[in-house]
Amino acid sequence: MAPGASPADQPSFLVSLLAGGVAGVSVDLILFPLDTIKTRLQSPQGFNKAGGFRGIYAGVPSAAIGSFPNAAAFFITYEYAKFLLRTDSSSYWVPVNHMLAASAGEVVACLIRVPSEVVKQRAQVSAASGTFHIFSNILYQEGVLGLYRGYKSTVLREIPFSLVQFPLWESLKALWSRKQGHVVDSWQSAACGAFAGGFAAAVTTPLDVAKTRIMLAKAGSNTASGNVLSALLEVWKTQGISGLLNSNPEM
Repeated sequence: MAPGASPADQPSFLVSLLAGGVAGVSVDLILFPLDTIKTRLQSPQGFNKAGGFRGIYAGVPSAAIGSFPNAAAFFITYEYAKFLLRTDSSSYWVPVNHMLAASAGEVVACLIRVPSEVVKQRAQVSAASGTFHIFSNILYQEGVLGLYRGYKSTVLREIPFSLVQFPLWESLKALWSRKQGHVVDSWQSAACGAFAGGFAAAVTTPLDVAKTRIMLAKAGSNTASGNVLSALLEVWKTQGISGLLNSNPEM
């Protein structure tokens, strides 16, 4: 327990679990069509061949099943890590503590997120195949490790994302609170989060492209080995900077 902290200050396990889980499910389901479009833009076969705008809810069962435990695991870890690392609010260590807490949250959450993401992304670019069929094929062809293909690339993408997003989110909330003289309302916190998340997503897009390519790669291929640098170089050679920035819809 941090110096001077009392048990009452410690974040409630149940509150973190429910709030994080509900937030994660809501965001994932509401924005799922956009996620499908993003995955198809990043897929090696190109947007139209991957399905275009058809079947944009393909893979939603995987997202729905994995979303709650994934988000809950992240926020529980994030809140408890912040609690353990907390310092005086005026300390210059505060942003660093937020970064460390977010990184810890991502490492834990990815243990749940990656299997769900692998199944979801393959369903998104193969809308004719059901989620359970894809899940069964992965287990049959690659075993349990196949569900964790892309774990390293996901962590390498999520940690920088969180290092940008969460300190920026916390800073924006603190700034807004000081300006208005009281703690930000829910909608204000959401607005800060939307800006922080959008900025973090833009910065980490090349890593997200690499993650998608690794998860969708044919088993046994060089890309499927999980080498992020190799995946980035392959995209660079075939599509240039537009491919790394997810702006080239066709191969």
